[in-house]
Amino acid sequence: MPRKFGEIAFTPQVQAAQEQRGSRQTYERYIAKGPNNDSITPKLEEFIAQLDGFYLGTVSSNGYPYIQFRGGSPGFLKVLNEKTLGFADFSGNAQYITVGNLSGNDKAFLFLMDYRHRQRIKIWGTAEYVEGDLALIDRLRVPDYPATIEHAILFHVEATSENCSQHIPIRYSQTEVTAMIAPLQARITELEQQLGERSSSITAY
Repeated sequence: MPRKFGEIAFTPQVQAAQEQRGSRQTYERYIAKGPNNDSITPKLEEFIAQLDGFYLGTVSSNGYPYIQFRGGSPGFLKVLNEKTLGFADFSGNAQYITVGNLSGNDKAFLFLMDYRHRQRIKIWGTAEYVEGDLALIDRLRVPDYPATIEHAILFHVEATSENCSQHIPIRYSQTEVTAMIAPLQARITELEQQLGERSSSITAY
């Protein structure tokens, strides 16, 4: 079976652009051969579990796309099953653009970035906001994060695609940098202590 994302992303207009620029045959062969990539695999679940942020795209009633960054502790974007992702939506600036967009058009897109390992994954699907489902909200709750959860957002996966790593800059999170420099800070402290002891010995002499 063909790769699912091609059925969604390669519209007639996209196919025409590919044809005009000489890449259509290449992508026809690529789409025709390979896995469906229409669900969350164990490998993708592992990737999602370590993310501390992602980009969510929705479409407004006037046709404009809207991209929003969502961040949190690793694991806040949860895999509920092979076709469904979910996360808790907290009280924010009260613009409700994503909520409003989803009420009129449930098409949605996730752009997952791992800058540290230069990996990006695109996920097409539909999304919905769910209010009043206490069991679901409790399932999506972030441990030790006290902010009020207004509702849950569920993302229903239709297709995934992994991009190449070219041009992705390597960036480190604050947690990663702290872990990297911890041994250096410990060594500096040790050397300062040794220097202080030697200075004391010279003064005493």
